Amino acid sequence: MAVNPEMHTRDGSGTELPTTEARQGVTGTGTRYVLHISLALVVVAFAVIYFVMMR
Repeated sequence: MAVNPEMHTRDGSGTELPTTEARQGVTGTGTRYVLHISLALVVVAFAVIYFVMMR
């Protein structure tokens, strides 16, 4: 990759990359669904534990 002088930071600490080049992961793989479902399952699990302990 050729270094573009316009991409250097002003303080000289490194190279600033565009978002697409700087991203190290793949987007759009359903991660948000996994997070929402797991959060919902944790809430349900804690509710069940709470009601079982209150007996």
